Amino acid sequence: MKSLSPVFRYLKRHASAILLYFICNLLSVIFSLVSLAMLIPFLSLIFGKTDLVYNKPSLSFNADSLIHNFNYYNSQVIIHHGKVQALGFICLIVIIMILLKNLFLYLSSYISAPVKNGIVNDMRSDLFSKVLKLPIGYFTGERKGDILSRMTNDLQEVEISIISVLDATIQNPVTIIIYLIAMVELSPQLTLFLVVFLPITGFVIGRVSKSLKKHSAAGQNKLGDILSIIEETLGGMRIVKAFNAEQEQQAKFMKENDTLFHIKNRINRRRDLASPMSEFLGIIVLCIVLYFGGRLALGTPPVVSAEVFIGYIAIFTQIINPLKAFSTAAYNIQKGKAGAERIQKILDAAETVVDKPDAIPITEFKNSIVFDQVGFAYQERDILKKIDLRIEKGKMIALVGASGAGKSTLADLIPRFHDVTNGNLLIDDVNIRDYKLIDLRNLMGIVTQEPILFNDTIANNIALGTPNATEEQIIAAAKVANAHRFIMQTENGYQTNIGDRGGKLSGGERQRLTIARAVLKNPPILILDEATSSLDTESERMVQDAIYSLMQNRTSIVIAHRLSTIRHADEIIVLQQGEIVERGKHEDLISLDGYYKRLVDMQQFAAIGETA
Repeated sequence: MKSLSPVFRYLKRHASAILLYFICNLLSVIFSLVSLAMLIPFLSLIFGKTDLVYNKPSLSFNADSLIHNFNYYNSQVIIHHGKVQALGFICLIVIIMILLKNLFLYLSSYISAPVKNGIVNDMRSDLFSKVLKLPIGYFTGERKGDILSRMTNDLQEVEISIISVLDATIQNPVTIIIYLIAMVELSPQLTLFLVVFLPITGFVIGRVSKSLKKHSAAGQNKLGDILSIIEETLGGMRIVKAFNAEQEQQAKFMKENDTLFHIKNRINRRRDLASPMSEFLGIIVLCIVLYFGGRLALGTPPVVSAEVFIGYIAIFTQIINPLKAFSTAAYNIQKGKAGAERIQKILDAAETVVDKPDAIPITEFKNSIVFDQVGFAYQERDILKKIDLRIEKGKMIALVGASGAGKSTLADLIPRFHDVTNGNLLIDDVNIRDYKLIDLRNLMGIVTQEPILFNDTIANNIALGTPNATEEQIIAAAKVANAHRFIMQTENGYQTNIGDRGGKLSGGERQRLTIARAVLKNPPILILDEATSSLDTESERMVQDAIYSLMQNRTSIVIAHRLSTIRHADEIIVLQQGEIVERGKHEDLISLDGYYKRLVDMQQFAAIGETA
């Protein structure tokens, strides 16, 4: 059970509900036992073996006293109304007991459904919260599909194991213990024989039995919505973190998750009502058959039969299913353990980028960003080495180099997507680790090479990370990003849904929406990560115009493959294999006739080849 320890921690949150679940199961078994025990006086009455009791015994809450009192009242019915009426009296008690049994059985299921779904709901919410807190580096080393599987399929296995844990630790033991006590009272020798062989029988039956479970279409659809949110959040984690939209995404997720929670509660409660109702109606039919069949039996000479043994067999039949459920529960718990272990790996993952306990706020960018002998390594491989760089406020710095040179990694260090391995990274002469993470990222806007958009309206995509933005502010930002015209040409304007990852828009349109998002945030620091490298010439021109408007009076760090877009940068930083090999203005680097000049020549040659 050690692997299921996280599940038990969540179970503790529902201790009062579990206690009620135990009480309802206990009462259900007791009333079921009483109804079965009624077979003995019923058969005794039919076969003429009833010993009449004339003196009323004292009443106390133990089995012998209750049996003596029942025999007394049954005798009074026989004396005053006859045996036929006594049969009706016994059948009425059976019906009442079965009604009470199924009432408490349903109540136990009614109580357990929110417990089970609540635990899964809490685990799913905790998993999603954890994923939002994990650093970017975690997702480069993990498969997104595997993370999704842990948050869906593995959780489903844990959900099944929770039912098995409740059954194996509460419901089935209560049922078996109470019935065994009754069976020992009726026949100790036969009970000893059965105790030896019943576990073997139950194990064999459990191994060959199969459990079929139907799923609700509504629940599956809602789960699909949750998967969509999870996938989009994982795919857009860089933007979610850059715009401090963790809480916004979590609120959206929690809304859908809570809806699924209530849907599943309704599904389980209605499903659980079917079994007790069908059994109760079946017992009513059985009691009617017993009553009229008993009347016929009383009209003939009584047939001698072992009525106690028949009662014993009736009780024995009620133990078979709980014993069978033990082996099924053990199987489900084993499956749940594997899922719980995989889930726990996410919950236990280290949150390497966190606030210091005494982190200080920062509300504005005043002077400069300084890289002081900065190094960064990932999995013992050096990505950046001894980076010395000073970015003054209001300047445009361009990062160039071949693929894998470390450009994006260097830019990712500024919003603390990763923490530096060596050296210091300072903003306004303070190490960025000393700032509150949310305040640090509020200073920055990011436009990535691959536009990160969500399956939502255009307005909500622009307002990501700025939830209180007005419609006028959103429109103004879109105009700066050259996006307003094409937005107004869509079906519903700013309320148009753009599909999964913005699939209903062109590449240039998607990119301009991400620029509008950065404009709306109005940050003092911009990080433009290869923002036009994947666009055609016309789209690049419109996007570049939007970027120039965005960069006015801001500090900009630009990464671009098309070197023509950074000719006017205040300083160009040339990276090769994680080191700065050249730096300066475009003209100075060209005249240097070094690595940068070769990159420019290669790109010009490639451009000539494309137009030829």
